[in-house]
Amino acid sequence: MIRKLAYFAIAMAFMSLALVRVSEPVNASAEIGELAPSFTAVDINGEEFKLEDQKGKIVVLEWTNHLCPFVKKHYGSGNMQSIQKSATENGVVWVSIVSSAPEKQGHMSAEEAQALVKEVGANATTRILDESGEIGKMYDAKTTPHMFVISPEGKLVYNGAIDDNPNPDPSSIAKSKNLVIAALDDLSAGRSVEIPRTAPYGCSVKY
Repeated sequence: MIRKLAYFAIAMAFMSLALVRVSEPVNASAEIGELAPSFTAVDINGEEFKLEDQKGKIVVLEWTNHLCPFVKKHYGSGNMQSIQKSATENGVVWVSIVSSAPEKQGHMSAEEAQALVKEVGANATTRILDESGEIGKMYDAKTTPHMFVISPEGKLVYNGAIDDNPNPDPSSIAKSKNLVIAALDDLSAGRSVEIPRTAPYGCSVKY
């Protein structure tokens, strides 16, 4: 009887370990100072985009959802387009990513996304529809907007909010510190990013 109880206890211990392993995330979130998770995707124009091909350039990843009030704050005011234009003119690769799943808020077809880009005058380098959520989960993107900055060496150097004012009112932009611009300025000056991580704010990504 004692031997049977011992075997039972060992079996339960192995089952417990197995459950722990199953509960662990398949993809660990991107970590500051480490190589940014690589991905390949087809953008809304049918062009292939490979993150690994961008080595030597600064890359910004912007998670977006055009129906989110916090995204509307930055696009409706022209703030996001202005930042994108300034960044891309200085050689930054700006990637807008939509991780809204089918039938969820913000999900779009490639044709709808093309029309939206023209309507709002977006200046991103490319826009990717990540309807499976694979890229978003790879980076643990939580909100729209959620911003990531990758150094020319391919390392993640910023992860967080676009600015320090979690308010959907466009009038708050003028009183805010833009954390993405600050990170880009640090990189351009050859400095380490002073503020590498902040809490993102906005609408939840609609996986």
